Amino acid sequence: MACLVAVVLGSVPALAGGLCSALVLSCEDGRDYPLCPIAVSEAGEIVTGHLVLAPSRGVHVRLVPMGVGYRYIGRGIWVDGVRGEAVLNFGKRRSIACNVVRN
Repeated sequence: MACLVAVVLGSVPALAGGLCSALVLSCEDGRDYPLCPIAVSEAGEIVTGHLVLAPSRGVHVRLVPMGVGYRYIGRGIWVDGVRGEAVLNFGKRRSIACNVVRN
């Protein structure tokens, strides 16, 4: 399973917490959405994290197993992606194409 952090950063040791701005969803709406890892597997996959939507506003997300690519879901949003490309979905009616970048 190719997950967000493993694809962008390569294999990294397991850790909890981490750098909030290490991974960012840079989206077509002109905004950047940092993904703050909370738990990372030994394989380098972000298992849970905090997706920052605005200053002092974000949502807890968790990895959902997929056959190809990755999906992170949180309350009212989800991120679907393959490698460095992702789609940030705000409910059923609004989605934004994004690139996953490393700061």
